[in-house]
Amino acid sequence: MAGPIDDVVREILVRQLDAWGPAALHRSKRATFAQAYDGAPDGLPEAALRVFDEFTDLLRGRRLTAPVIAPSPDRAALDAVYQELDRPSGLDIHAVDGGVDTLPAVLTAAGAAGAPLLAFLDSGGPPPAADTLAAVARGKPGELLLVLAEGARGHRATLAAAGFPLVADVELVARDGTARLVAFATGQGKSLDGFKDAMWAVDEYAGIRYRDPQDPEGHLLDISERPHPGPLRRELLAHLAEVGRATVTELRRFTVTDTVYRAADANRVLTPLLSAGQVTRDPPAGRLGGDVVISPGGSPAPGQ
Repeated sequence: MAGPIDDVVREILVRQLDAWGPAALHRSKRATFAQAYDGAPDGLPEAALRVFDEFTDLLRGRRLTAPVIAPSPDRAALDAVYQELDRPSGLDIHAVDGGVDTLPAVLTAAGAAGAPLLAFLDSGGPPPAADTLAAVARGKPGELLLVLAEGARGHRATLAAAGFPLVADVELVARDGTARLVAFATGQGKSLDGFKDAMWAVDEYAGIRYRDPQDPEGHLLDISERPHPGPLRRELLAHLAEVGRATVTELRRFTVTDTVYRAADANRVLTPLLSAGQVTRDPPAGRLGGDVVISPGGSPAPGQ
């Protein structure tokens, strides 16, 4: 039976599909949404596919291929979803016996390369094989939502090597301490921002909190539209101590790619840091625009 962590994963995926589906179908006459599981998916494939009921009009004259790969896919449940969706002519749902590393062969058969592709992979353990990740990166664009076991590490370097220049990740932590890691990989900055927005917009589930895999102190954060800023303050100050100075744009990008927070949260944190004298800015007055240079307190930026 699905637990609270699975509920949060499901909602993140559904929200991601809400944004990805219309954009992909406007961009191209064909697209692929692939799901692959190394264990029992427990209703998640069906929940994800039901999102496409909202895009029936967009499917006219287009083709969306939606393979579901699992050790024993529930074909009856997938067929029931297809019936619920009034069998839209542009949607092809395929059940495939296999696991996450079966995905490259399935994507080749589907002709997924060169068109929009979103893959949801639940390995239940370490990152998938390099050729599996590279097969997703061949989409145009190719984007990946990846679920890994608690404590998984090394996935960022693996994803970068596979062709994904932008990665964000978060650990979902249950009340009993169990956790799973969710990573999103893309080459599109707007998509990364969209993932962060989806992540923080999910409903608050009892006992589930977020943890930043990059936070050495492992602080737990309640799911909220305005997450507690303490860990981000510390991470921005540590980053500035390392790099010496950075523009607001660079700090916003660091926030999106290297912390669990959103770009807007960087501005929300920088304002009190400036007021407290913990950082300085150049120019010293005016709007906190993207080209404003931020330096650690006591080390003024040039011109101050």
